[in-house]
Amino acid sequence: MSKTVLTIDDSRTMREMLNHALVEAGYTVLQAVDGVEGLEVLEANGGSVDVVITDINMPRLDGFGVIEGVRANPAHRATPILVLTTESDATKKERARSAGATGWIVKPFNPVKLIDAVRRVAA
Repeated sequence: MSKTVLTIDDSRTMREMLNHALVEAGYTVLQAVDGVEGLEVLEANGGSVDVVITDINMPRLDGFGVIEGVRANPAHRATPILVLTTESDATKKERARSAGATGWIVKPFNPVKLIDAVRRVAA
């Protein structure tokens, strides 16, 4: 059975690149345009999401809010969350880690490294 990855990014181009890389690697992909929609999609799928990939800088609800929202639900306490962002600031990385992020990937991403990271955390 294929694993499901939820990608949350306000950039349509980034969502398409993620979708392409993940689908090609055999994953089922759910997408959301911001953090609010991301949490809605997560709940609508009854928690059957294996990995969440979120951007940090988004309208309505940023990536930190997404991480906190995912972790607030006991059903998702162990769901891996990868942050995919242009940010490389150590303070933001620490804030994401403290909120419950599993890993940090800087854009532009290397599709092979992204898939490796997803495989590692989804195992």
